[in-house]
Amino acid sequence: MSRVWIWVCLWVVGLVGGFVEGLGVNWGTMATHKLPPNVVVQMLKDNGIQKVKLFDADQSTMSALAGSNIEVMVAIPNDQLASMTNYNRAKQWVKRNITRYNFNGGVNIKYVAVGNEPFLKSYNNSFLNITLPALQNIQNALNEANVGNSIKATVPLNADVYESPQSNPVPSAGRFRSDINDLMTQIVQFLHQNNAPFTVNIYPFLSLYGNDNFPIDYAFFDGVSTPVLNNNTPYTNVFDANFDTLVSALRAAGFGDMPILVGEVGWPTEGDKNANSNYALRFYNGLLPRLAAGKGTPLRPGNIEVYLFGLIDEDAKSIAPGNFERHWGIFRYDGQPKYAMDLSGQGQNKFLVPAQNVKYLPTKWCTFNPNAKDLSKLADNINYACTFGDCTALGYGSSCNGLDANGNASYAFNMYFQVHNQQDLSCNFQGLAMVTTQNISQGTCNFTIQIAYSSSSSSSSSLVSSHIIALSLLVAFALLVLH
Repeated sequence: MSRVWIWVCLWVVGLVGGFVEGLGVNWGTMATHKLPPNVVVQMLKDNGIQKVKLFDADQSTMSALAGSNIEVMVAIPNDQLASMTNYNRAKQWVKRNITRYNFNGGVNIKYVAVGNEPFLKSYNNSFLNITLPALQNIQNALNEANVGNSIKATVPLNADVYESPQSNPVPSAGRFRSDINDLMTQIVQFLHQNNAPFTVNIYPFLSLYGNDNFPIDYAFFDGVSTPVLNNNTPYTNVFDANFDTLVSALRAAGFGDMPILVGEVGWPTEGDKNANSNYALRFYNGLLPRLAAGKGTPLRPGNIEVYLFGLIDEDAKSIAPGNFERHWGIFRYDGQPKYAMDLSGQGQNKFLVPAQNVKYLPTKWCTFNPNAKDLSKLADNINYACTFGDCTALGYGSSCNGLDANGNASYAFNMYFQVHNQQDLSCNFQGLAMVTTQNISQGTCNFTIQIAYSSSSSSSSSLVSSHIIALSLLVAFALLVLH
């Protein structure tokens, strides 16, 4: 419990439900097969989601959002921050990605996210000296374009930018991290000057991940029998404690009343023993009613603007932080709901509405060939398949963890097969695999069929896929030569 208030969530890269005030959703697009943007926008509308946070300003996404009146936070990726330290480049970015959409029937842009968690310790200070100049230039460019009153630049930050000392691990002792305290103070001052919010990503799940000693009920909102007291204020969950640690850090910096957005909060459903649909639903069933009631936290009562993370699973995300990274969505990769989640937060049974008119590849799978003679190359081929396909569901505690050796091979081969659009050459693996029209799903383990590309799919999806296919064929040729 000594570290209960310090969420060194070292990784990680909301539903503005019309039902819960201030609720939004993150729409990430790091997938080998993306749902067409117009399908996703319709899904947002069907679910009453009125706010969305993006991770770029992709033209196809923005065009689909035009005329929807959905409030949008566009983003500048970390790898573009350096160029934004040049004011002319910042002005060009604003012209290309903001003002061009600023017309009647255009895109309802509310925020610009300058970077994404740029001060993570794992980045080794790579963005330390460029984030503030980029933030200043973007906001000043917005101001110069006469949209700065309605569109604010902010920096989504991981919760590891603040902490409480080990000697006093309580929210009221929260301070910005000592190594970046001066920089954080300058950023907060600039945000305050421009009436922009502080944006933070909070992940109670990561308090559990890799820490078997963390009290599991404390990660949720419904199960702690003995609250932790801080100056006689009871804390019953990690979200409140984390949020109020930030409030205390802002107070210490002289900006205790600064508005705070929770840029990301959610629960994954795969890739770890604590990542499953039951826990995810338990988390949201605690969070959403609190948001709907406008309860807030002990140090910041009232409504909190929150963006759930995330909307759709992303099978091309890096799994360096953990296998769960590809499974944060409240919807599956194909826009189908994972669970019966009530977006009203008020017991109205307003459950998630699936994406409509989703087109799939043919109903066929790639499976292990039971007649294969030489199994000496099986391990190499499974590893190869999992390099280019998503095998995270096979990990410990995940939905496909119970498969036997042949089942593992079939799962890996099929994921590769689907990523490569069921091309004939993608289900061979040196004679170890074969195509079947029989559904080979087992128990809790679903052997997926990928969605089909359409003309409205993002061109970047096709580009990623073509690069993967080309690289895959090269590696396959190398394997043949070696064996």
